[in-house]
Amino acid sequence: MKMAQRKKVKPVPGATVKRLALYSRALYRMEMDGESRVSSLSLAERLGINPALVRKDLTYFGQFGVPGYGYRTSDLRNEIKKILGTDREVRVAIAGIGNLGLALLSYVGFRSQGFKFVTAFDTDARKIGQTINGIKILSVAAVEETIREQKVDIVILAVPATSAQEIADRLVSCGITAIMNFSPIRLIVPPNVKVHYVDLALELESLSYYLKP
Repeated sequence: MKMAQRKKVKPVPGATVKRLALYSRALYRMEMDGESRVSSLSLAERLGINPALVRKDLTYFGQFGVPGYGYRTSDLRNEIKKILGTDREVRVAIAGIGNLGLALLSYVGFRSQGFKFVTAFDTDARKIGQTINGIKILSVAAVEETIREQKVDIVILAVPATSAQEIADRLVSCGITAIMNFSPIRLIVPPNVKVHYVDLALELESLSYYLKP
């Protein structure tokens, strides 16, 4: 496969970046199914989207494959992983070990996608010192020191709304520029800090629309 020249000539929409992650996951499944070559049509059919959208997304990063011949599945997946930065180990911390935080910390599937939990924090003295899935829960008092020592790339916030902004401020102060926020508030962060919001209640509300007769 002709590799892409990944020089970005224009800003890449956030929706495109999210679809790249879907492409990577679909390509992995196609590899497991023994499909050594893939076209934009077959990839689009896997995901229920328009093939033209697949081609448009990939053109943000250069030329892939050979026109009319498609892509080698493993090569395309490797190229997308490089673009996303998941061709290396991505080190993740989680703040807030309630029911949601506990579930995320216990899930072993993240590791196969290149994400490694390296530390966790909580304010509950009953949880501090416990080890879950090989990760020792630390006090939030140790956030700054531990984030730097562990070279954390991404932090997941699963704390109450009342403390989310304070924790976010501390994360930003020690160099974190990528946060996944499960708390139901909008964080105030500098322009160079990217926050992805995950609001499960909001998703359920919007999904309930489709239940109407």
